[in-house]
Amino acid sequence: MSEKLDLNEIRQEITLLDQDLLALFAKRRALTLNVAKSKVQQIRPIRDQQREQELLIRLIKHGKTLGLDAHYVTSVFQTIIEDSVLNQQAYLQTLANPDIQVPTVSVAFLGDKGSYSYLASHRYFSRRAEKIIESGCQNFSDILNQVESGQVDYGMLPIENTSSGSINEVYDLLQHTNLFIVGEITQPIEHCLLTSVNTSLAKIKTIYAHGQPFAQCSNFLDKQTGIRIEYCDSTADAMARVADLQDETTAVIGSEEGGHLYQLHALEQSIANQTENHSRFILVARKAIEVAEQIPAKTAIILSTGQKAGALVECLLVLKDKGINMCKLESRPIQGRPWEEMFYIDVEANLKTFALQEAINDITPHTNFIKVLGCYPIEHISPTSVPSSEL
Repeated sequence: MSEKLDLNEIRQEITLLDQDLLALFAKRRALTLNVAKSKVQQIRPIRDQQREQELLIRLIKHGKTLGLDAHYVTSVFQTIIEDSVLNQQAYLQTLANPDIQVPTVSVAFLGDKGSYSYLASHRYFSRRAEKIIESGCQNFSDILNQVESGQVDYGMLPIENTSSGSINEVYDLLQHTNLFIVGEITQPIEHCLLTSVNTSLAKIKTIYAHGQPFAQCSNFLDKQTGIRIEYCDSTADAMARVADLQDETTAVIGSEEGGHLYQLHALEQSIANQTENHSRFILVARKAIEVAEQIPAKTAIILSTGQKAGALVECLLVLKDKGINMCKLESRPIQGRPWEEMFYIDVEANLKTFALQEAINDITPHTNFIKVLGCYPIEHISPTSVPSSEL
């Protein structure tokens, strides 16, 4: 007879191994910070993607000798590499901006605990501060007002979504603020249909959500019949309402992670139109920051050209001639000036570089108004690819 396996003993062994893994992860992270320290004087880029690819190939080959699948090894170490890069960037940024090295920060965001803005705020500051003082707001204007008045240090604002596009209200507000963009973060948006009690989809009569999730889940909602849509100021507000109602006929669109804060559970998962759904958030503050030279940076610019034929094209050609990549172009009407547009341009360049400084000088004569909204580190870390032959 084969030896009987004790499930509790197996689970205990797995638990001990997990603890060992965490200790090794922490040791590896500490070593990567030492790598960042070595790059301070040498001004070497944070990322070396050729080395990252070589590392992944070596790990895949070694993993195969241990019976590990190549995709599994790649996925695990891509996450580890991303964490390493972001931690090195955060370290270098504290050196470039010593005044931001504080144990506690205060941040205003849309909604209350559990909203996507709440989750983005906590994710952004998880490697930058020991404690976050939260300030939930009912609308975007309140967020900007709290930062401008000094009530909080930062404001977190969603700016665009891969499914529903740009958030125009935020772009309109940026025309009139004196704040600076000092950071960004891309937050995965994993919409679920959440309920407060055990029920079924057939029993749902009312769904609560913020306007953006409704737009991003339109395909799922179009398939439902006899359901009333209730718009809320934020996802957190919608979750709080459903939690209070304790009704089998009501549900809310939100994240499963946020729903746990309200004792909600997922009735339906992955209901967004796009399986890869992300929102990009920007962080605003009263003071601009310096971006370390080793870190890839974005600079945000707003400008208006009036009704001059070809003026915008001339501005964009300047960027092209200087070899500066434009990664975002958005236009919004200027209130009180019919048919005139304000253009928002994001470029992948550090404001301190000679090329961008020269480009701004050359663009200025073609504009009625131009302003730099901020320069900040690029937070999105694209995974290093591995040749398919290695997988």
